[in-house]
Amino acid sequence: MTTTTAPALPVVPSTRRDRGQVAIEYLGFLPLLLLVGMLAVQLGLAAYAANQAGTAARVAARSAGQDFPRGDAAQDGRDAISDWLTGGDEFRIAMSGGADEVTATVRIKVPSVVPGVDWSWAERSATFPRG
Repeated sequence: MTTTTAPALPVVPSTRRDRGQVAIEYLGFLPLLLLVGMLAVQLGLAAYAANQAGTAARVAARSAGQDFPRGDAAQDGRDAISDWLTGGDEFRIAMSGGADEVTATVRIKVPSVVPGVDWSWAERSATFPRG
């Protein structure tokens, strides 16, 4: 009985040519990760602006719908939200309605994470009965 042995595999010297490849791949993927992160923050700001617009519209409509209002309903709506959203032309409020109800419509400019890129407006309305 003869035994045969498998031929020995050749020994390949280690060349270490793949050193640092993970770092290069990470650097290539990093801009995509930053873009996704900035998009997530931008979506959060848009949702926050829409929420604040709804709050301002409800407060302004509630204030204007009272029998004896104690102040300016538009100013009450402006005071009900974060100050950094009401600066300049970034906040608009319109009051309308008849003898039975009042409607407040608020438009807030959505802040941008990327300077120079303009986003849309968040607009919400609220209607309250008078009296």
